[in-house]
Amino acid sequence: MISCTVRYEIDPDKLPEFEIYAKAWLHLVVKLGGIHHGYHMPHEGPNDIAYCHFSFASLADYEAYRAKMWDDPECLRAYEHAKATKCIRRYDRSFTKPMFNGATVDELGL
Repeated sequence: MISCTVRYEIDPDKLPEFEIYAKAWLHLVVKLGGIHHGYHMPHEGPNDIAYCHFSFASLADYEAYRAKMWDDPECLRAYEHAKATKCIRRYDRSFTKPMFNGATVDELGL
């Protein structure tokens, strides 16, 4: 599994517009075969930084998602919304391999 974390620099005066964008992508990532782990909106601290995290079974599946989204009318509408409202100033992506299952210290031999 591979997870993508997107760090957004948003316009804090356009948080409602960004929330519309985020809600659309919560649906769209799942529609196109991924698992969305949610958006993390500004609360305490910087008021212009948000994150989202989503996963695909493999990097190849993520790349297939990226190709499909450019042909999907809903994805294009979501991108157009962000562009028209200018709610996103910039963003960057990073990829990690998630760990979801823990173990007791006894199981780990600690």
